[in-house]
Amino acid sequence: MDIELTSLLSALGVISAVSLGWLGRASVAKKETELRAGSGAAMRADMDYIKRGVDDIKLDVRAQGQRTDALAERVTRVEESAKQAHKRLDKIEE
Repeated sequence: MDIELTSLLSALGVISAVSLGWLGRASVAKKETELRAGSGAAMRADMDYIKRGVDDIKLDVRAQGQRTDALAERVTRVEESAKQAHKRLDKIEE
């Protein structure tokens, strides 16, 4: 009877150790999964923020290009006007 009780207690100890080990591993795996999901979500949020920043920069560059084109057109008109004014002055001097 004493040997049976010792064997039974040993078996229960082994079963409880395996069970506790399994539960501990499952808990660690769950926490790792939560951490990965959280860091993945943060990375996606950061990527979205960077994408919005790049889009804003593209819009600013496009607007700056339009302003440069408009300014170049105005400079061309001013140069033509100055050229005509010089021709008129040359005629007056003659």
